Amino acid sequence: MGNGGTTERSNGEGGEGWDFFVSYTQTDRAWAEWIAWTLEEAGWRVLIQAWDFTPGSHWICGMDAGVARAARTIAVLSAAYSRSVYGAAEWRAAWASDPRGVLRKLLVARIEDCDRPGLLGQVVSIDLYGIAQGDARADLLRAAGLAVTGERAKPATAPPFPTPRFVSSSPAATSPAEPSSSVYIGAIAAAGGQAVGVNYGQITQNTIGPGR
Repeated sequence: MGNGGTTERSNGEGGEGWDFFVSYTQTDRAWAEWIAWTLEEAGWRVLIQAWDFTPGSHWICGMDAGVARAARTIAVLSAAYSRSVYGAAEWRAAWASDPRGVLRKLLVARIEDCDRPGLLGQVVSIDLYGIAQGDARADLLRAAGLAVTGERAKPATAPPFPTPRFVSSSPAATSPAEPSSSVYIGAIAAAGGQAVGVNYGQITQNTIGPGR
């Protein structure tokens, strides 16, 4: 497997180029190199500025080669990347070549908890941060494989039968019954009679006796 240079290679889809172009900002170079190394170790062909834009080469031409001749672009998304002018140019070029996502030409790999600006928010992404390295590697390679093959993410074995949700068996709490003879005026209850008026904020009761 080659370890650098911008020599064009077959991308397995009948063209010349690379399987993946890693788009990133210099702040996230360590993450970009880890992603590129992981993909190349698995057999994919990767174009990355840190390794392929060597002294004497034109990096703008390298960017153009990446978005034009790589089968897919991986946007290494962070808050810094979302502010990068060149990063935006790279992922937007990949988006424009596949606006409906049918060919899965734009992959978004978040490396920190950050917003996905603009149209990036419409692309299903993978999160590589906050998990173990082995899990991040597995998620990255799985996403790359699904993007290239166009397959579904259906598991190889049947999912477990869902367990019942816990339902409380205790009876619902009920509020005490109000006295049947109470009469409410505002928030005041006058028990044992009829409220006939309000004098100076107090309730005047009129109890009707027998024979009256």
